[in-house]
Amino acid sequence: MEKFFKLKENNTTVRTELVAGLTTFFTMAYIINLNPNLLTGFDVGSSLWNGVFLATCISACVGTLCMAFLANKPFAMAPGMGTNTFFAVVVANIVTITGTSYVQSFQTALCIIFLEGVIFLILTLLNVREKIVEAIPLSIRLGISPAIGLMLMNIGFGSNVGVYDDEGNAYYVMADFFGALTPSTIEAEMGESYKLMVLTVVTMFIGLFAIIALTRMIRGGVLVGMLVASIVYWAGEAIFLGTNPFASLATASFVPPFADMASTTLFKLDFASLPKIGWLTLITVVITYCIIDMFDTIGTLVGTAQRAGMLDKEGNMPQMKEALAADAVGTVVGSLTGTSTITTFIESASGVEAGGRTGLAAVTTAILFGLSIFLAPIAAIIPAAATSSVLIYVGILMLSGLKNLNFEKLTDLAPIFIMLIAMPISGSIGNAIGLALVTHTFIKYLLGQFKEVSKLTLILSIVFLVKFFLAV
Repeated sequence: MEKFFKLKENNTTVRTELVAGLTTFFTMAYIINLNPNLLTGFDVGSSLWNGVFLATCISACVGTLCMAFLANKPFAMAPGMGTNTFFAVVVANIVTITGTSYVQSFQTALCIIFLEGVIFLILTLLNVREKIVEAIPLSIRLGISPAIGLMLMNIGFGSNVGVYDDEGNAYYVMADFFGALTPSTIEAEMGESYKLMVLTVVTMFIGLFAIIALTRMIRGGVLVGMLVASIVYWAGEAIFLGTNPFASLATASFVPPFADMASTTLFKLDFASLPKIGWLTLITVVITYCIIDMFDTIGTLVGTAQRAGMLDKEGNMPQMKEALAADAVGTVVGSLTGTSTITTFIESASGVEAGGRTGLAAVTTAILFGLSIFLAPIAAIIPAAATSSVLIYVGILMLSGLKNLNFEKLTDLAPIFIMLIAMPISGSIGNAIGLALVTHTFIKYLLGQFKEVSKLTLILSIVFLVKFFLAV
């Protein structure tokens, strides 16, 4: 184990890597149930939902294992947020265009994911994706980590902890609770759900304060802090809300629905229906997926690696090619099992903060995803408020990357600050990097500094302009 993962060389231990892997898993375990919800329109319990659930666990396990053994990095992979929502939109459009059922349209859309994965694998083997990473100016690469930090904080205070009222309206901690004119106004609007919101807010901050304190005393402070937050939330549910936080376990099934997966998603790629979509639409969707996923993965890898001190003086990450290959393999596996694009999760940063530095942490996370096929109900009881504590904490730490920026050079700062605000608001790492590239290119050309923009950077900027304004 020491020889393969090079633990001493990376200044880590088996215990630290195991704790890091556990931390990453519990921070991103929400994807196990959320992904099938999004891809099936919350059709919980259906054969398709069960198939996507298993595909989510299997593809996350395989992709993360590839990251561990190919690149020896502590990063975890799973179906990407954002791209899975886009996938659901694509499926709905295929239903409209072809008139086929949702399941059949789903199987057609899986072909698009398969093509994307194959394209990525070819581009990775030809070193094209590495060249694209190198084409991103160093100043922008240095700004990716703090931009992801802001995005993590936005997720922690926002989408990760939505509280719903009796009518299904969503309320969020920062926008609605702290954004309310007075406590009474938001209480009147939310009704009985206001109590749950208060419990969520209290849990988040107790968890955050516990993590900040514990990480200065023990190595596994992040994981222990998450546990503290979970206990607070469970106690609050029982004492103040009068509900049993573990009630779902009583009726939960621990038997994997393999039969449903075999009948709906496993190797069910419907290539015969692809021509019905229209070749222009098909090509556009594949290219859009490639652009979004490529830069989401690149951004996550560079940003998280920077925080972990894994970048060299030129801002490049060793074994980048292998890490990108893991992403491609994961996507192919995802398409064959029944889910959308597999990408590196920004929640991997939580494991990095817990001390993860090698693929052993990723192996730990992968094993837990594999076990989730049988134990998903247990992972599901971890409250979102507890994981938000981790996301906010890691986001704060990643903002320290701002110290690497040259605040005296406005031509470098403008693209970075646009990326800083675009990433949390748009929710897309890829689009935020694209905006930064376009801004960088325009500024350099307006100043006549043509030599500071490589040909590939110019091409990438043009590609993003087409995506933003001309793609149909």
